[in-house]
Amino acid sequence: MSYQFEFDSRNQILRARFEREATDEDLKEYYRLAREYAPRIDPRACILDFSAVTSFEVSPQMIHDLAHSPPAMPDPMRLRIVVAPTPHIFGMARMLQIEAEQTRPNLHVVQKLGEACAILGIEKLKFKPIQPEQPKLPESPQQ
Repeated sequence: MSYQFEFDSRNQILRARFEREATDEDLKEYYRLAREYAPRIDPRACILDFSAVTSFEVSPQMIHDLAHSPPAMPDPMRLRIVVAPTPHIFGMARMLQIEAEQTRPNLHVVQKLGEACAILGIEKLKFKPIQPEQPKLPESPQQ
C-alpha cells in the first residue's frame, strides 16, 4: 500500500497521504477505504495528499470513475482538499474537481499543505496514523 490514512482529532481532519507511487489500483483501494473511514470518523474535512509521490500513474479514466462515484463524505458542504505538487498531478486533480463539481462543490486543489491549512483556517495540523486493520469503532449500547 503506497498510502496511509491519518487523523487530526483536534481539528477533525482525515488525511490520506500517498508516498512513492500512485496508481489506478492504489486510488481505487484508497477510495474504498475512505468510504469506510469517513462515516465512522465523521471528519469535518478530508485531505488527499500527493506531496510525497514520485510516480503518478493514474489514468484519466480512473479520475472520471472516481468523480462519478458517490462521495466518501456524503455531505457535499464538507471541505475536500487535494494537495497536488506537480503540474501533472495538479492537472489530474483539477480534472477531478471539474467533473465532480455537482457532488463535491467544496473540493479544492492546491500545491502545498500550507495552502490546505489556509483553506481550513488552521495554523498547524497534527496527524496520527490510522491502521487499516484497526477494528471498527464500537457501536453505542442498546437502550
